[in-house]
Amino acid sequence: MSVGELLGIAAAMLSSALGGAAVGATRYVAGAIDPVALGAFRFGIGFCLLLPMALLRSGESWPAPRDWPAAAGLGLLFFGLFPLLFNASLHHTTAARGALALSALPLLTMAVAGLLRVEPFTRRKTIGVLVAMAGVGLALLSGLRTAPPDAWRGDLLMLAAALCMAFYSVGSRPLIRRSGPLTFTAMAMAVGALCLTGIAWQGGSFAPVVSFGTAQWLAIAYLGVFGGAIVFFLWAFALGRTTPTRVAISVTVNPVAAGLVGAWLLGEPLRWNLFAGLLAVMAGIVIAATGAARG
Repeated sequence: MSVGELLGIAAAMLSSALGGAAVGATRYVAGAIDPVALGAFRFGIGFCLLLPMALLRSGESWPAPRDWPAAAGLGLLFFGLFPLLFNASLHHTTAARGALALSALPLLTMAVAGLLRVEPFTRRKTIGVLVAMAGVGLALLSGLRTAPPDAWRGDLLMLAAALCMAFYSVGSRPLIRRSGPLTFTAMAMAVGALCLTGIAWQGGSFAPVVSFGTAQWLAIAYLGVFGGAIVFFLWAFALGRTTPTRVAISVTVNPVAAGLVGAWLLGEPLRWNLFAGLLAVMAGIVIAATGAARG
């Protein structure tokens, strides 16, 4: 495996770890503001940070006009529809079940990439994905014992969100390679942020911000900087350097990181299954990441 691919896998894992850590900030402000407005803040701040860096970066070009429709469509898919499905799913199911459903992303990405003939199926990657998903299930074992009556609705919504992410991961890779991770992410994020801002504005979702204190604004700033700009730049950086499945499997780090942050910030108990699940996730990533460069 090349140094570039190793950097891509490392960037994907860091992106997923930061995304898991951002769950704590999301939970902190979720009850105080509409999910659509929260997404608008997250991606709006992210875009405002990425834009000047993209304009000043000399080594990347902006997507060519022929790529604009695809970039806009992928932006609506990932930065518009994905957060709506993600947030809606958690109204029906538990965080643990939602995280487990989202961990199906590597399998969905592998299927989409295989069907579109972007990346071949291999036994090694399949085994690695299944081991990592088993690790997520083990880490979330205690949270899966109870579920609300309509949890299946939330599970299906989360699977739909994961499918959006799978198509984005596969479809954006050639565009990122033709332009660059920073410029492509800035353009795609702008489309999603504008869409969510329009929906939030029409629905009056920004009204609660007038009563926000310093803690709420700090949480939103954290989501915009780390959960918006940095997380999704790293994801695009990874997609430009390794295969979609190898990037997608890193999402299994996300719920484990969320559990660790929950224990640290929210006083949630640490159990043996969280650490055992983390070891299984890491083993699955190693299995899927090693081997032939295209397999």
